[in-house]
Amino acid sequence: MTIDLAGVHIPTTTPFDAEGEVDREALRSNLAHLVGQGVQGLVVGGSTGEAVLLDASERRISWEIAREVGADQLLIAGTGAESTRTTVRMCRAAAEAGADAVLVQPPAFYKGAMTPPVLADHYRAVADASPVPVIVYQVPLRMSTLDFPTPLLAELSEHANIVGMKDSRGDLDRLREVVDATAKGFQMLVGSGALLHAALEAGAVGGILGIANLVPAWCVGIHAAHRSGDESEAARLQSKVSPLHTGIVGGMGVPGVKFGLDRLGLVGGAPRPPLRSLAEPGRTTVDALLTEAGLVG
Repeated sequence: MTIDLAGVHIPTTTPFDAEGEVDREALRSNLAHLVGQGVQGLVVGGSTGEAVLLDASERRISWEIAREVGADQLLIAGTGAESTRTTVRMCRAAAEAGADAVLVQPPAFYKGAMTPPVLADHYRAVADASPVPVIVYQVPLRMSTLDFPTPLLAELSEHANIVGMKDSRGDLDRLREVVDATAKGFQMLVGSGALLHAALEAGAVGGILGIANLVPAWCVGIHAAHRSGDESEAARLQSKVSPLHTGIVGGMGVPGVKFGLDRLGLVGGAPRPPLRSLAEPGRTTVDALLTEAGLVG
């Protein structure tokens, strides 16, 4: 199976209502705003979406809503789980819900046992069974995860149904190394909004960017300017996006992104416990960053 991943994809947040349930109407509203910004795709069920705090039925509902709202966008569903069996089931459920591809984080709870041969077997089994293309997800190393060795990624890139990787390590040298080592047609997506322009120059085809929840048009503009050869415009927009990514996404994670959405008139709301809402001085910092960027008065 083939799929063109070039462009900016937004790992959407998951809004919750006062009872702590997924707020379907708020999700629809947020998604309707995002798809109007020219994004290539929506990633539903990723780290920014608090996927590890959602049950399977909540993920499925979110995928179905995203498919309905984002009819013209790629839908990438986060389906990674700790067992190969559950991951395969989630991939099949995502395909049934209309996903165009799946983003699969590694099983990392038994980290010491996850040797390259074990991970290779896991991803091959998932890719063999998945009805849609598989994207390997290198989760940010500050989270509970593992670091993919480049030879393993080179091996996985040879599988016909493993089409790319989201690399959230924030290391351009490692990204270049993977680009050089993997099979022709294997598509790299950067996970750091602060590195989008540099990653495109290094051979990435696009990004899955948490900061694009807050500034989707600027992120899309970086990709469009690079594609047209206007590197000065890409660099100008990158200089606006980088401090927002570093200060909000990199520095505060999900609570920071959700508070930023609230400040921009979208629906952020509280994360699901045990995550907490953003407290001071984080709120003041987000306000200052958004004000400096000209996004709020």
